[in-house]
Amino acid sequence: MRLLEATAIAKSFAGVQALKGVSFELREGEVHALVGENGAGKSTLIAVMTGALAADSGTLAVRGRLLSPNSPGLARSLGIAAVYQQPSLFPDLTVAENIAFSLERRGLWRRVDWKARTRQARELLARAGADILPGRLVGTLSMPEQQIVEIAKAIGADARILILDEPTSSLTGYEVDRLFAVIAALRGRGAGIIYISHRLEEISAIATRVTVLRDGEAVATRAVAETNRDELIRLMVGREISTIFPKREIPQGGVVLETRRLGSRAAGIRDVSLSVRRGEILGLAGLVGSGRTQLAETLFGLTPADSGEIVLHGRPVRIPSPEHAIRLKIGYVPEDRRRHGVVGEMPVAENTTLANLRAVSRRGMIDRACECALARQYVDRLRIKTDSIHAPAESLSGGNQQKVALARWLAIAPEVLILDEPTQGVDVGSKSEIHGLMVELAERGLAIIMISSELPEILGMADRIAVMHGGAVAGTLSRAEATQQKILSLALG
Repeated sequence: MRLLEATAIAKSFAGVQALKGVSFELREGEVHALVGENGAGKSTLIAVMTGALAADSGTLAVRGRLLSPNSPGLARSLGIAAVYQQPSLFPDLTVAENIAFSLERRGLWRRVDWKARTRQARELLARAGADILPGRLVGTLSMPEQQIVEIAKAIGADARILILDEPTSSLTGYEVDRLFAVIAALRGRGAGIIYISHRLEEISAIATRVTVLRDGEAVATRAVAETNRDELIRLMVGREISTIFPKREIPQGGVVLETRRLGSRAAGIRDVSLSVRRGEILGLAGLVGSGRTQLAETLFGLTPADSGEIVLHGRPVRIPSPEHAIRLKIGYVPEDRRRHGVVGEMPVAENTTLANLRAVSRRGMIDRACECALARQYVDRLRIKTDSIHAPAESLSGGNQQKVALARWLAIAPEVLILDEPTQGVDVGSKSEIHGLMVELAERGLAIIMISSELPEILGMADRIAVMHGGAVAGTLSRAEATQQKILSLALG
């Protein structure tokens, strides 16, 4: 049975054709993957399906019923639910309150049954494969945990058509397996899943069919059993990509940064000892909540250390704030680029110089000509695709926003660069470019710490891999000895 059918959907914005007659269908009990580079039209198509956008032409039907016009309320009433890469939760409410807010439909003046709310949240979280306390504030949850709360909301709403937009972008293998089990259970109850992901290895593991979008057109729909990764990449980008992980052997210099039994009670890390050399990419692996991001924040002065020491070029240093980290030539590209990586409303030029205003200032005033020259230098160097350096960063694709975030820290001429999930949620072409940039930076002598939940990325790009568990380093593996099994064994403790 066809749950959803989109026929010849077209949509344009200010003369730019985002969708060019796209057709797509979802059947009962299937996972239909939707893939394509950033800017291919995936988000626009999903917005039409959920009623957030009205199509210029074409039709949309749910179980044979035409949705004309569609709206978010109508889509929800017909069982369409979307879980986006950036969850839409209230950070100052608890998990139970967020779930109740989306599910409860009674009037404002009523008694709240807090025990029932908590019980409902606990049951839905368990069905979503999560061990999250219903009383936790959403603002304290990691990005993967927030995504799981969104899935729990969709389960509670009894969604028959579930759209998952990059649901595993910051999950590790263990969390991915739990999510796949939830998807299998939903399929078993007759739900259809539209699965959007840049992780092509997941498509063969979870999807039954796959549709490829390129430049606003549906260029192919295939049974997953009848295609492979190489063909999907070719269809997505219109060209062959020789490798996603262009790692090269680079001669390494002396130790640039070292931690000795480093600890921070506020960050939840303890006894962390590791080092990174000039020209080295040190991978930092571990499950979500293992302390990877917290260690990065301690090294950058966001949550200062209160035990152990940080040694830079053989000299112990204190890093009480990001300002001190910048002075010590330490750069940090955070995991959540939309909240912490770039300022979406600001132009590309201003984003690029934000961490190094002294370099573009004269007598306390910003020299706009100097700022623009510096921005153009990094737009060219990092091959950032933008119409203008004066365009707002939020107008760029995810991969190009990530490059702008990277440009900001390269502008301080760092000696240590910390990259937290550097390719999270970016398309396969941008991922390859970012990996290539990392290798170029290592060849120029930078010491790079790369945090990643994607094991192929860790194995493909890192010279050594430190695996964290419970806020401490559980073990360090050389590139030659590292395998997915060994990393997961250490990550699970």
